Amino acid sequence: MSGGISIHCVDVASGRVAVGLSVGLRRLGPDGQPTGPWLAQGQIGSNGLLQHPALMSEAITPGGYEVLFAVGDFYRATQPQAAATGFLEQVPYRFHIVDAAQHYHLPFKFTAWGFSLFRGGA
Repeated sequence: MSGGISIHCVDVASGRVAVGLSVGLRRLGPDGQPTGPWLAQGQIGSNGLLQHPALMSEAITPGGYEVLFAVGDFYRATQPQAAATGFLEQVPYRFHIVDAAQHYHLPFKFTAWGFSLFRGGA
């Protein structure tokens, strides 16, 4: 069984999970660029996670991936004052899975002006 990927998003400027933030996951091709259809796409729920069946399935195999976070759209929809002075639009994060049996937890902590993203320990 695949260890899967969890994507947890927090708007640290407001101190709340980023309900409604649009997130997508796709594979990277041999050239390191995104390729093919989205493996998972959706919005962050009230628990701060992207809930999509592909994230915890056999679809997650060794190789490169990109997660794309629509930060600009999120702030335009939820905090127009932040969007008016914001800086970020789309935030891509590229990573590689070597051992698909391990779980890859990706905490995304952000404001309209910056972010932190890493492999967490959940």
